[in-house]
Amino acid sequence: MNMRTDWNSLLSDEHTPLFTERTPRYFPAAEEMVGYLADFATTHRLRIRYGTRVTGISRPGGGPDGPGDFLVRAEDGTAYRARRLIVATGVTRPYIPGIEGVETVERYDEVDVDPAAFTGQRVLIIGRGNSAFETADNLIETASVIHVAGPGSLKLAWQTHFVGHLRAVNNNFLDTYQLKLQNAVLDGHILRIRQQPDGSYVVSVSFSRVNEVVKDIPYDRVILATGFRFDPSIFAPECRPELAINDRFPAQTDAWESPNVPGLYFAGTITQVRDFKKSTSGFIHGFRYGVRALHRILEARHHGRPWPARALPATAGAVTDAVIARVNRSSALFQVFSFLGDAVLADRDGTVRYCEEVPVDHLHTAVANGEFGDVGQYFTVTLEYGEGHDKVNPFDITAGRISQQDTTGLDGRYLHPVVRAFDGAAPGKATAEHHITENLENEWDSEEVHRTPLRNFLSARFPDPAPAARP
Repeated sequence: MNMRTDWNSLLSDEHTPLFTERTPRYFPAAEEMVGYLADFATTHRLRIRYGTRVTGISRPGGGPDGPGDFLVRAEDGTAYRARRLIVATGVTRPYIPGIEGVETVERYDEVDVDPAAFTGQRVLIIGRGNSAFETADNLIETASVIHVAGPGSLKLAWQTHFVGHLRAVNNNFLDTYQLKLQNAVLDGHILRIRQQPDGSYVVSVSFSRVNEVVKDIPYDRVILATGFRFDPSIFAPECRPELAINDRFPAQTDAWESPNVPGLYFAGTITQVRDFKKSTSGFIHGFRYGVRALHRILEARHHGRPWPARALPATAGAVTDAVIARVNRSSALFQVFSFLGDAVLADRDGTVRYCEEVPVDHLHTAVANGEFGDVGQYFTVTLEYGEGHDKVNPFDITAGRISQQDTTGLDGRYLHPVVRAFDGAAPGKATAEHHITENLENEWDSEEVHRTPLRNFLSARFPDPAPAARP
């Protein structure tokens, strides 16, 4: 349960060390994370080759039994061979949009943002993520004008529940825009950037909300803060993975495997391609659970060890108890909402198994392929935000909200448990679903509001035994 509010600790069987033991800070310094990772590696005696730069990955050979081993070469000449390879290199290269003249501007990862160096200057920041607004906030006191520009609507994390959208800690700049302090957010596309002989810039902006009006705007400095991308350059052509989302991430199956390079898997922040801007796989508190799930997938596929499961009595009461217990204590379902789910598997022989923290998309594929055995019907248990939750201002009292005594939960917009039923013969197509009513403190333990409606939903599929007749 404690991991629900711990966004930085890694997982281990021993539950140690925890990042929260190093600092109580809500926004800790980056150096604290570096120190924590070193402590974690030392505590668990992890086999890590420090100071080793990989310069190339190839896959020579192959034969009738399939592709050959991966060959990983390091800068010091060391070579490693592996049948399967997991890449967790993150996003290490700047993402450079195709804007005419973009090569003349300063990049976020290189520019010195000392506020004194921007005194009295007109500044354009291209990009509308947290890095862009963090930079803008830093320059408010010295720059004369700051514009933050990008296409699409600005999304706020406290409204969308996606932590990659603009966080409140970085949105002071919005006050200086809406309270008329010369700064502005420009909604539109940057068409071209022209650097002038004196080093200043003229930037052509096509505005989205004024009938595509194009305006040339002068600036003293232009900073590019458009994010980062995966670097595929270390891969030889025969094993170079396909890319996705503007070539920013490697494409991945529901098992985090490259669709065009069998045996090549991915872990860490680059797995966000599977739930891009929807859940939390791009962040430690999300991908730590994804890594554990990947481990279980590889154990099942290549070592004959099935997904960990516990047997349950085939009754609605037993399944209800298991589900209620998990949604009240699971950190994985809470953090990786909608994407990871528990699975209740009802086999055709009457056996019922409970599996924890399975990627929902992978579950459907695995059931279809028989990887979970002879499943007659199955259920997913997830925590989800309601439909349209990101369109509602959570501070607008006129928007209305479902009563916490409502026993259907269908109209809940806040995080709440959802149980869906599926036929094992047609995986992925829900035959029924039940929403457990949202709760302010995320406690779903009311017999009347939470347990009984769920038990009623399950009773048609898991009949409880009839009570014994009285003598």
